[in-house]
This record gives sequence, structure tokens and C-alpha cells, in this order.
Amino acid sequence: MSESIRVLIADDHPVVRGGLKTFLATIDGIEVVGEASDGAEAVALAAELRPDIVLMDLAMPNVDGIEATEQIRGPKVIALTSFATDDKVFPAIRAGAVGYLLKESGPDELADAIRKVAAGESILSPAIAEKLMREVAAGTPTAHRTDLTARERDVIRLIARGMSNRQIARELDVAEKTVKAHVSNILSKLGLSDRTQAALYAVDHGLGPKS
Repeated sequence: MSESIRVLIADDHPVVRGGLKTFLATIDGIEVVGEASDGAEAVALAAELRPDIVLMDLAMPNVDGIEATEQIRGPKVIALTSFATDDKVFPAIRAGAVGYLLKESGPDELADAIRKVAAGESILSPAIAEKLMREVAAGTPTAHRTDLTARERDVIRLIARGMSNRQIARELDVAEKTVKAHVSNILSKLGLSDRTQAALYAVDHGLGPKS
């Protein structure tokens, strides 16, 4: 039997922490290994407990969730917050969060996000993916890395629209393994760690949908 996904919950509201812990205890293959009430404690416990995933609230006292995310090394961070504003979304992604979910997300969506992030994927709630897509569509072309091929630019645009590799493959009428190769090349060329960072890069550099 495979090992459980080890999760650390960081939220300054005890009721929220308790609710998340109670829910996750019902999910096979997920184990809550600790709770933090602020960002500083989250950083310390992440180093001590070495969880696979940190569920990180962003609005916490002392050290906030964005700064804590930036300091955490090793565990993957999923921002779990009530805020979908630009001043939270983009800084959290830049800080290294590989997932961004709103607290209004359903229980199944949260459990699925934990599993996917643990497996190496990046997750954005539909509302956040839509925000990124709007930013990409509204962006004006700016200087960006010219060593991306035309097809790699197509792929990064679709990543920014929240599409999975399978969806991108269907959109571009290519094999899914071809898309995976393009994604790997994009991350390598741009020095990025994951798909969420690639989506943000597209926003920052005006890589909007082709007219």
C-alpha cells in the first residue's frame, strides 16, 4: 500500500483548521501531520515535519501566508484562501505556491487538488484560472524570451487558460506526450518550476491568445 500524503494545515482560525482536519481524516491516503496558526509557525513546522503538502491561508498575523510560502523549501504549498484579488493571487504564485484554491471550493475539489499537487501537477481553482485568462487576454505584448518556439508559445497560452495536458493536446491536435515535452522545454527554457509559474509568466509577458 502506498504511503499517505502528509499534509500541514496553516490557518489562524481554529474552527477552519478543525474543519479541514476533520474532513481530511475521512479521506483515504491523506494524513494531517500538523497545524500552524500563523506563517512563522507554518515555516517552522514545515521544516520539522517535512509534510508533502502545506495548505496555506494567506491572511495570517505576524508572518503572512505569502511570506511563509516564499520561505518554505521542500513541501509543496497550496494557497487556500478567501481572496481572489490580484494582490493575493499573483504574489502567492510568485512566492512558489503550486496550487491556489478558494475556501468556497468543494470538499472533493480540495481532496483532488491535494492528490494532484502531490503527484506533481499544479492546480488553480476555476475562478483563479479565469482571472489569469482575463489577464492574459488583456495583456499587451512586452519583451519576452524569443527562444520559445511558436508551438511552445501556443502551449504556454493554453496553460495560462487553465488547460491540462490532455486538453491542450485536443486543442492543438497533437499527442499528449508531445504536450508534456513542450511543457518540459518551456519550464527549462524559462527557468520555471511548474505550470502555475508558467501561467504567471504568460500574464507578465503579454502572451495572450492569438487573434
